[in-house]
Amino acid sequence: MKKTILAAALALVLPALAQAPEQKAVAAQPVEAAKPAPKAKLAKATRKTTAKRHQDARHCLERPNNDAIIRCAEEYL
Repeated sequence: MKKTILAAALALVLPALAQAPEQKAVAAQPVEAAKPAPKAKLAKATRKTTAKRHQDARHCLERPNNDAIIRCAEEYL
């Protein structure tokens, strides 16, 4: 009985052990192949821009009439 359990446990563990070195080698390749991004691209990626709809449109209220105010404010919708 003990031999059967031991054989079943080995049958489950051995395939996992055989795959472990292959997975480590495959996982290591993309890390080595990855190149650092140029500094200019990093600066653009880290800089946040505020969406137009979240910007302040109060300057549109200085327009002379309602139509001009509406046309100006529509850009911020």
